[in-house]
Amino acid sequence: MSGTKASAHAETVSWWPAPAKLNLFLHVTGRRSDGYHDLQTAFQLLDWGDQIGIEVTGDGRIERLEGLEDVPPEKDLAVRAAQALKDACGVSQGVRIRVRKRVPVGGGLGGGSSDAATVLRVLDRLWGTRMGVPELAAIGLKLGSDVPIFVHGSSAWAEGRGERLTPIELPDAWYLIVWPRVSVSTAGIFQAPELTRNSPLITIRALSPAQVRNDCEPVVRCRYPAVAEALDWMGARSAARLSGTGSCVFASYPTVAEAERVAARVPDEWKGFVARGVNQSPLMAALAAII
Repeated sequence: MSGTKASAHAETVSWWPAPAKLNLFLHVTGRRSDGYHDLQTAFQLLDWGDQIGIEVTGDGRIERLEGLEDVPPEKDLAVRAAQALKDACGVSQGVRIRVRKRVPVGGGLGGGSSDAATVLRVLDRLWGTRMGVPELAAIGLKLGSDVPIFVHGSSAWAEGRGERLTPIELPDAWYLIVWPRVSVSTAGIFQAPELTRNSPLITIRALSPAQVRNDCEPVVRCRYPAVAEALDWMGARSAARLSGTGSCVFASYPTVAEAERVAARVPDEWKGFVARGVNQSPLMAALAAII
């Protein structure tokens, strides 16, 4: 089984990656009758993110032993994912979950959604439910629009709510990501009356920096001055963009050295980190090790 031992009293805990993502662009193309919006975006997976500890039990209980203190267990997407899979398959086993967060909440990097996807993919193996990836993605979609991309585990072009996915091969790149230490409400941004909701549809071949943008960026910039400041700071040094509806700002570089050189100058009041873009989630390699 993949993973490392957590401690002497938790010898059956295995640890699994829950990678973050970037939205290389985000076009809002219309409103939907179900209350969501139609989107076009490109998801770039990263080799950096949260870590999820999984310990299967025989008592049928779903417990969270470690996680964010200000997020109740019953609202944690990792816990909700385990419960959703248990309900869908009638599983008698239980699980103890540990969530070690690195991805900022409300940062637009998909942390909670990735945590949920990792729980779904890992428990599908460890509980022996052996559902197909499309079925797991359908369960994940009920938890959040970004969960399916992490369930499928490939960088992708996305449409609809973000669940209609076409895997794409993105060029090698290193990303400097700056978090200005604020959390942005996705619901608040999508409810904003000033949000552009009529961007024209484009094709995958039009995926170039000159042809795309983030429609949510003007709204976030106006409502969150710290994000506007981070965008301006990074924009003076590189082509900077907002990820999703969150607060994190990113720029790409051809080498890790170039990304780290700019990262060293990030103001102390923010948090900067460097991550490599990957076309396949590191979770896929970990899952492949399960016999």
